[in-house]
Amino acid sequence: MNSMIPDDLFRTSSYSQPKSHNCVEVADLPGVSAVRDTQNREAGHLSFASAEWAALVGAVKSDELA
Repeated sequence: MNSMIPDDLFRTSSYSQPKSHNCVEVADLPGVSAVRDTQNREAGHLSFASAEWAALVGAVKSDELA
C-alpha cells in the first residue's frame, strides 16, 4: 500500500518511549496496519495485513522474540 495516509490516523505506539529517538507510529485501517518512524515521517510507511501486525504485536507482548 503506497497511498498517502492522513497524519491524523497515526498514533504513537504504546511501546515508544517518551523523549526517545526510537519511536514509531501506527495507523490501523480496515485490513491493514501502517507503521512509520516518528523521527522520519517523510520517508513513508510500511504496511502489513492486520493479521500479520497482530501476530507480531502478540509475539512481542508474550516475549516470544527474545
